[in-house]
Amino acid sequence: MRPRTAIVLAAIAAASIGMLDSTTSAAGTDDQAIVHVLNRLGFGPRPGDVDKVRQIGIERYVEQQLHPERLPDADVARRLAGLTTLTMSSREIVERYGKPLLDARRQQRQQPPDRSEVEPARRPAASGEQQAANTPLAELSQQKMLRAIYSERQLEEVLADFWFNHFNVDARKGPDRFLLTEYEREAIRPHVLGPFRDLLEATAKSPAMLFYLDNWMSADPKSEDRRAQGSQRRVGRGRAPFGGPGAGRPTTPTGQPQGQAANPRRGLNENYGRELMELHTLGVDGGYTQKDVTEVARAFTGWTIDNPRQGGGFRFEPRLHDSGEKTVLGHRIKSGGGMSDGERVLDILATHPSTARFLSTKLARRFVSDTPPASLVDRLAARFTATEGDLREVMRTLLTSPEFLAPESYSAKVKTPLEFVVSAVRATGAEPRDARDTRALVATMRELGMPLYQCQPPTGYKDTADAWVNTGALVNRMNFAQTLAGVPSAAGRGAARETPDPLLGLRVSETTRATIAKATGAPQAMALTLGSPEFQRR
Repeated sequence: MRPRTAIVLAAIAAASIGMLDSTTSAAGTDDQAIVHVLNRLGFGPRPGDVDKVRQIGIERYVEQQLHPERLPDADVARRLAGLTTLTMSSREIVERYGKPLLDARRQQRQQPPDRSEVEPARRPAASGEQQAANTPLAELSQQKMLRAIYSERQLEEVLADFWFNHFNVDARKGPDRFLLTEYEREAIRPHVLGPFRDLLEATAKSPAMLFYLDNWMSADPKSEDRRAQGSQRRVGRGRAPFGGPGAGRPTTPTGQPQGQAANPRRGLNENYGRELMELHTLGVDGGYTQKDVTEVARAFTGWTIDNPRQGGGFRFEPRLHDSGEKTVLGHRIKSGGGMSDGERVLDILATHPSTARFLSTKLARRFVSDTPPASLVDRLAARFTATEGDLREVMRTLLTSPEFLAPESYSAKVKTPLEFVVSAVRATGAEPRDARDTRALVATMRELGMPLYQCQPPTGYKDTADAWVNTGALVNRMNFAQTLAGVPSAAGRGAARETPDPLLGLRVSETTRATIAKATGAPQAMALTLGSPEFQRR
């Protein structure tokens, strides 16, 4: 397929995606209902998946997915076995990958400027340490692709992606690349089908989140005086973690200092308090005020990181805490409190009606349509409230709802780059042969505009069509489809030799069928199928 052809087809697909409706791409048969469920609870069907679900029924399949702990997943465990950083603590990762990089950089800074003849000998060492320091993020990204493609626990993988995106942390900010492995493993994954309150607290106490939204430095402005009068122990004063920029200063999501004054006094940082309400719980229209933001920030003073330069965990530092009386959303928090002030705020937010509605809307948007039915959102919010935020019960209500199972919901969503890449590999039965092939899939995510764990704003990546449907983006998808269909050196090379229809039961338009029929061979037919408007939807 020539590049010009790919551009033309992508332009057609971009226009067609917007015009497709559910009745065009699906007829509402039992098999199409199964494909719909496989596309929403997971990352799309593999060859044979439709038959398996047909044998046990949709209701039983949904129930199985709601209890991932009961599903054996030995194949994924085998594929992840070589990714050694996945089981390491943040402290171990920092010791092995962060500290050598810091030492190499320190050595370069100490190099006399007039000794340029030794510079070439030292640069490779720093470059090598830099490359090694990328290992934790590289392996974390590979595991995300491998789990999404091969895990039997598909709903768990979709929800792990959903909730990480909801509680987004950008790996590019300072030491967060060394903290994300533990963040996803400990704060996100164990809680995706549990009480929302547990998930909320796990993220609030995670060093990755504490650093990303600057709460680890937030303190009662008077705390400097109290600390000077107390013990000599210092918590991060005057130096940024890992010797990074902005010593003692709030930083932007890219890790750059917001101010330029040297060694400023600690003060209240409202970043986390604001995002906690706007993005994590209530929503932007959830009824809070700027006064509430300030009061919440006060409640979380002292929530910091123990030895951040060494990858330490959460620690509450009483001397940084504002123990005065606070009022959050009309709830009085008495003076004299400590860490319980922040925990009380989490209680208030987790049980607030605006949180129930905000989270229900996001879940319905992810699993049903970009504009979810109000009736469904109402029922999900009611179920959230009735079960005290039991996410498994909320998901059960959603996945068994008439709105979710209605034919008009079929193919109503446009796939994000992650969903497109993973569903293409699953549908074709492609088999990444080694780490190089898996890394190629991770690289594809960057090319498609969705680098894994590297979304800068705390809002996370959008999952609505407007973010991903344009000719340029679809050209890149078409190029990946061509690669996957059999171009040498690609992940899943040779996948098109004997592959089933990757649409796996979805009805396609006559235009799409006619276009595929003109293919000059199996690889091109596969590429055209994967690049079709119908396959861009789920």
